[in-house]
Amino acid sequence: MDFDPLTTLPLALLGLMVTFALGWLASRFDVRQWKREQQESPKAYYKGLNLLLNEQQDKAIDAFIEAVQHDPGTSDLHFALGNLFRRRGEYERAVRVHQHLLGRGDLPATERERAQHALAQDYVKAGLFDRAEAAFRALEGTAFATDARLELLTLHERSRDWHAAIETARKLEAAGAGSFANRMAHYSCEIALEADARRRPEEADAALRKAREVAPQAARPRVIAGQRHARAGQHREALAAWGELLTAQPGAFTLVASDYASSALACDEAADARLHLEAAYERVPSLDLVNALLRIETDPAARHARLRRHLQAHPTLSAATALLKEQSAQGLAPSATDAEHLLQVTATAAKPNQRYRCAACGFEAQHYFWQCPGCHSWDSYPPTRLEDQ
Repeated sequence: MDFDPLTTLPLALLGLMVTFALGWLASRFDVRQWKREQQESPKAYYKGLNLLLNEQQDKAIDAFIEAVQHDPGTSDLHFALGNLFRRRGEYERAVRVHQHLLGRGDLPATERERAQHALAQDYVKAGLFDRAEAAFRALEGTAFATDARLELLTLHERSRDWHAAIETARKLEAAGAGSFANRMAHYSCEIALEADARRRPEEADAALRKAREVAPQAARPRVIAGQRHARAGQHREALAAWGELLTAQPGAFTLVASDYASSALACDEAADARLHLEAAYERVPSLDLVNALLRIETDPAARHARLRRHLQAHPTLSAATALLKEQSAQGLAPSATDAEHLLQVTATAAKPNQRYRCAACGFEAQHYFWQCPGCHSWDSYPPTRLEDQ
């Protein structure tokens, strides 16, 4: 068959035109499909966000899952879904979402660190503390390093791993996260108590020294030191330790005021102890200091007078109870002044219970309401006051 250019050329042009047309149609189809997917994904996302704001978490989860299916490459959708699972208490699903993110090879470094931090939080909420600790340690040298160390510190406290807590607290201080001196002092005190429980006094002594070195003004090391001396029968040493506490932290001295009086009586230092306790009471008046003074005071009239003065200055239920007990022990009847103060104390103490409380929202009021001012429910107030329920 002979080749005829006049007939072959139009056929070739026609073929090129058909090929071009098919390519153009295919491209248009892909563009439309891409646009449709891009439109569907934001709609699903905003739908989930709206449901979340309306506290419809179950439907919000379904919407976010739909959004992730339309746009599996968007990490923000995965983070939103994982965090929502965590808030719902579905920790296993949250772990799977964040592990999926970490398994993606195209994830930027910053997003990978974010996913690692979220995964560690999932483990904490799930109670998988060993995995959480490993996940937080993997964040060393990242933008989440400080947050991870703070979380690690909490984990160490929960597990009572005080040595690891001290190490982490030092790293936080070195990184400029603030002062952790008082917390480290507490950690050393906990080590001292555990050492005493295992009958290792030398280890306890060393831990208390470290506690005072890291926080010279801390109250707890002095409290524990005095208690250890008192248990060992070294009452003068106990008074010395608690005397330092009285100077450094007078407010915390009330915690050992009664023990201070007992040690003073045990080593015949009652007179000096009375002076120190009275000086402490002048600075920080409290019933604990009054009770400590009563342990030393032997004159019944002085004991009664001291309690009356404290009740007049500080009309509390505890002070009133202490005065009534002392009067009963001495066979005394309350005077008119005492009765007036006792009436004032009981009236003040009873006032919070002379309220009505809404059964729907807990709103309390002195007056009875048919409609609650808090939640606007009708007939939600029981007709009895709190003290009668």
